[in-house]
Amino acid sequence: MKLSQFGFKLPKKLIAQHPTDFRDESRMMVLHRKSGEIEHRQFKDLIEYFSEDDVIVLNNAKVFPAHLVGHKEKTNARIEVFLMRELKAENYLWDVLVDPARKIRIGNKLFFGDDERLVAEVIDNTTSRGRTLRFLYDGDHDHFIQDLKDLGMTPLPDYIKREPTPEDAERYQTIYAEAEGAVVGPSAGFHFSRELMKRLDLKDVHFAKLELSTSRVMYDEIDVDDLAKYKMGSEQISITQECCDVVNKARVGGHKICGVGTSTMKALETALSTDGFIKPYGGWTGKFIYPEYTFGIANSMVTGFHMPYSSTLLTAVAFGGYDMMMNAYKVAIKEEYRFGCYGDAMLII
Repeated sequence: MKLSQFGFKLPKKLIAQHPTDFRDESRMMVLHRKSGEIEHRQFKDLIEYFSEDDVIVLNNAKVFPAHLVGHKEKTNARIEVFLMRELKAENYLWDVLVDPARKIRIGNKLFFGDDERLVAEVIDNTTSRGRTLRFLYDGDHDHFIQDLKDLGMTPLPDYIKREPTPEDAERYQTIYAEAEGAVVGPSAGFHFSRELMKRLDLKDVHFAKLELSTSRVMYDEIDVDDLAKYKMGSEQISITQECCDVVNKARVGGHKICGVGTSTMKALETALSTDGFIKPYGGWTGKFIYPEYTFGIANSMVTGFHMPYSSTLLTAVAFGGYDMMMNAYKVAIKEEYRFGCYGDAMLII
């Protein structure tokens, strides 16, 4: 398929700039793949669609406060840095994005914190906005990471047009987050509250957790129209035997297996073996899922409402079906559903 088939006019007012007051009270569109029926519910109604021994698969990646604001040496110009991944711990090397990129050149020094407690030198250009930074740090690595956390802010996506607040440190995070290292929130899971998870547990719906350290590759611009020619960046995955056992048992029993978010779906498909079951996995994946991809493990999905032309939209459409999903998005815009990471939810069953 062509990227040009995934455009639509999205009114700016529908891009959520703040989360709802309560996680599970966001709206939820329910799309029935067999019939094409659309229901309009609240997320807390999710419990009505799952039964005993069904499985909900969660990405437990925890968001790192990866947004730093500092200044450039000599000119004192304001610089924003988004930490992407640590390249070499012993040398304090990081792969980052910078803004404004035109002002950041190899050899520049950047200072962070009112006391300039962190100093970094630009040692390489990687992409138009990408740089490699070496932090000039005298202490040990644990103290260095703590300083990054103290100075860092929640790495909100570019379409949220405001500065991060203390509220974001909690809400741009799932309640079940454990494995720190993500720099993009697995936002389909933001809707789950403790109360809803408890109610699902009491109904004997099971949870399986995996980790995909979500990165900003999902925000990378797809720069080709022929989707078969696009090469997606890599993200790190960890899937345990325990997770596999829960998911595979549900598969054998013919129960619902629901992937929460495009990152979870990508991880499940990466770990899928030729025998139709998932295997433990530790490593990287650059899997790019777009229509007409055939999914092999999950038979339902919780997702959000994504931006036009985005890789996350392509994955969701691949699962829901092109015609049904594009129609559902027309309905969502007409009904003024909220889009983006703080937006409303969609259940595809």
